[in-house]
Amino acid sequence: QVQLVESGGGMVQAGGSLRLSCVISGGIFNNYVMGWFRQAPGKEREFVAALSRYGAKIYYSDSVKGRFTISRDSTRNRVSLQMNNLTPEDTAVYRCAAARTSESDEEYLTNSANYFWWGQGTQVTVSS
Repeated sequence: QVQLVESGGGMVQAGGSLRLSCVISGGIFNNYVMGWFRQAPGKEREFVAALSRYGAKIYYSDSVKGRFTISRDSTRNRVSLQMNNLTPEDTAVYRCAAARTSESDEEYLTNSANYFWWGQGTQVTVSS
């Protein structure tokens, strides 16, 4: 059974950095595309970043491009999200997600409906 476990959330001041990690178990890591999504109170779930199975394709939302970096480490079955220059608008619950597919196009990887496995979420709070 595939499971995703996130870590690394917390509270930080505006301009600070956090690094989120998501470890996947129960499956062959390179069979999955991986994504990060977030949801702020009262708002819909929002795409943040995603990468294809071997990391050849990487996508970011416009709101985080240039500040966030997604990466994957197949030796640790882990996907990470480095978040720099955080703003209060980044405050949300962040969840990693996985889909067992060879798809790599942007429309597919940025759509949360295409992901079957989800982590429990980790809170990121950015104070002004």
